[in-house]
Amino acid sequence: MTGGNGARLAATPIAGGGTPAALWRDWHRGLPVLDLTECPALVVVAPHPDDETLGFGATASLLKSRGVDVTVVCVSDGGGSVPGLSRLERRWLVEDRRTELKNATAILGLDDAICLDLPDGGLADHEAELSERLADVLGQGPNGTWCAATWRGDGHPDHEAVGRSAATAAERTGARLLEYPVWTWHWARPGDEAVPWARMAVAPHDHAATARKRRAAAAFDSQLTPYEPALDPVLPPFVLQRIFAVGEAVIL
Repeated sequence: MTGGNGARLAATPIAGGGTPAALWRDWHRGLPVLDLTECPALVVVAPHPDDETLGFGATASLLKSRGVDVTVVCVSDGGGSVPGLSRLERRWLVEDRRTELKNATAILGLDDAICLDLPDGGLADHEAELSERLADVLGQGPNGTWCAATWRGDGHPDHEAVGRSAATAAERTGARLLEYPVWTWHWARPGDEAVPWARMAVAPHDHAATARKRRAAAAFDSQLTPYEPALDPVLPPFVLQRIFAVGEAVIL
């Protein structure tokens, strides 16, 4: 099992900008390209509404356009992204994020996500349940179904919990696990010893799928604009700039 990197993310506040996008350009030279022709079906597991888009949205969209069955599983309701909300405000935020997720998956050409509604910010307490539920989903697919989930070392506790649960579910069902980083690109740098580069493959770039990903990412207005004037956005502009500079990659 890959160790967690929560301390690395905690030591790199989002507001501080993290690793500049320019450092990630050309970072993937020499890495193998993921062969999408080997994918019989894909299940993308997102800890929160938007992770499926930011982490693996272009590849999921490309596979779907090629006739591959793609299922999105959103694990949490996303209600914890803005701290300090009242119960009513949190319910409004959850509704907003569910609508944003529906719009984003439609833009990507995907079916509506399966929403498990586990507690945002507390997924580590539900790993056994999540493993069972993911195994049920994976078990409905063909042999060798790909399960793309956030990396077990991504830094965010929910992301790492989802990665661990997905690894367990994949082992039980014979699915092929692919772990996609999201916050790694924020706290790590090219060549960082905490990242298993030797097990990484780069997803092929497709201009049309990337354009769909950009439009889908823009659907998450609750994360891109301040919830209140005095607050910073959950995802400042430089986060998206870095995501698109990096492209999509998985740890095999």
